[in-house]
Amino acid sequence: MSATGVINENAKPRLSIGQLFNMSFGFFGIQFGFALQNANVSRIFQTLGADLDKIAILWIAAPFTGLIVQPIIGYLSDRTWHKFWGRRRPFFFAGSILASLALFLMPNSSMLWMAATLLWMLDASINISMEPFRAFVGDKLPASQRTTGFAMQTFFIGLGAVIASLLPYIFTNFFHISNTAAEGIIPDSVKYSFYIGGFVFLSAVMWTVFTTKEFPPENIKHWEEEKLKSKGLSKGLIEIVKGIGSMPKTMLQLAVVQFFTWIAFFSMWIYTTAGVAQHVYGTTDTTSKSFQDAGDWVGVMFMVYNGISALAAFLLPMLAAKISRRFTHMVCLILGGAGLISIFFIRDNHTLLISMIFVGLAWASTLTMPYAILAGVLPANKMGFYMGVFNFFIVIPQILAAAILGFFVKNVFHDESIYALLVGGISMIIAGFCNFIVKEDHNETSKEIIEDIELLKTLDRV
Repeated sequence: MSATGVINENAKPRLSIGQLFNMSFGFFGIQFGFALQNANVSRIFQTLGADLDKIAILWIAAPFTGLIVQPIIGYLSDRTWHKFWGRRRPFFFAGSILASLALFLMPNSSMLWMAATLLWMLDASINISMEPFRAFVGDKLPASQRTTGFAMQTFFIGLGAVIASLLPYIFTNFFHISNTAAEGIIPDSVKYSFYIGGFVFLSAVMWTVFTTKEFPPENIKHWEEEKLKSKGLSKGLIEIVKGIGSMPKTMLQLAVVQFFTWIAFFSMWIYTTAGVAQHVYGTTDTTSKSFQDAGDWVGVMFMVYNGISALAAFLLPMLAAKISRRFTHMVCLILGGAGLISIFFIRDNHTLLISMIFVGLAWASTLTMPYAILAGVLPANKMGFYMGVFNFFIVIPQILAAAILGFFVKNVFHDESIYALLVGGISMIIAGFCNFIVKEDHNETSKEIIEDIELLKTLDRV
């Protein structure tokens, strides 16, 4: 405890399971919305008449909004403090309201441009809520508990995505709600899924907002003086540019890994529905039941990789304690890449679920290991900003993929979208091997990592 009565970086208390639950539960709602977006937006675009080679460019809204929004939100959240709302929670609150509204509106799109515009709104809103959650872990947890904190987030990310991905399939097969509709109309099974998503997103984020408190800046007076110095749009932009230019080396090393990783995931999100419909179900007709069944099955596939991610979240820190975080990440990405490549050779829809098990390992590691490595090398007073900047290395490869994948699918792969997944798998394997260049901060002792593992074992028994 510092002289000001504020907990400093070296004296942060280790949190209980209940406290970790409360601070991470909001991610359940965020990922609920994110999973509905990933599994269904390409399906919505095609239903509203989008050509196969245009889907990727329509998706550019998602990474482009992240490129703009996340560093700004990170910068602003670092400079926000309110006695009741705290530092990060105002952004959780605002983003959840906007994202929930977008989720209610998206399945009622009547034209392609409307759906594309709502994707911009949805993704921007998710970003407003999501990135401060990453900084939240760095704010509240001591170094020895950060891997567990990110693993807890990954668990809720996986759990939310499992349920959200399955919803259209459940509505169709258990509640007999139609998954087909007239040309240009989004099926009721998808509509109801998005409505539930809007409610869950708002409710889960509000749980975290109202059950979790934040630590104030360690030296309020100094923090306020620094805030005044950087006040104003031009000064803020200058500081953002300077901050980007002085990124820690570890962030730049992880950037290479992230670049190839996110080309792979973006390829999967864009083209799995079209690829599975064409490659396994033998159709490109969006009005046919076979195409909509393929869309439902892609939801099941995405449920599997997210479910594996939720389970693996609590096993990866144990593996990382033995072989390091970077080698854990390398192994998971290589296995995930092999899983994506295997989709190209499979013609049975049930066998595709095996492929997604390996993708789930890669997803769990991607949501945990890079952030756990990064949090240890970032200055505490710029945690939100640098977490936002780190997002550059997620969205830039997605923008590149959105710009070129459509061309390759049409002109090189002759409208065989399954080849985009093959490219994604190769890219993910490259990302895995790029972990050789990453240097970790070894300030955390073996004793501290073991304490993390013991906490995870406790959670397994709860």
